[in-house]
Amino acid sequence: MEPSIPFVILMGVGVVFIGLICIILLCMAMSAICRSMGDKTPAPAPVPAASAAPAARADAVPNRQAMIAAIAVAVAEEMGTDPAGIRILSIKKL
Repeated sequence: MEPSIPFVILMGVGVVFIGLICIILLCMAMSAICRSMGDKTPAPAPVPAASAAPAARADAVPNRQAMIAAIAVAVAEEMGTDPAGIRILSIKKL
């Protein structure tokens, strides 16, 4: 006896949705496991403000010239020009 077409369609759709539900449940379980295994080291005690060293600017970059050169090369590559022809006048943090 051959199964009917609606039965085959419903079985196919049912199997797909059961599979998707299983994937969602597995993702939720893995997320819970990863969250529980997260960084459990205690945070360091805050340093009193009086003994703190002078803070550097928040947007300061240790090697600014290398960063500007890398940006110029990336822009030149995208534009298809020579990096020597690119002049970066200012950099603003977005």
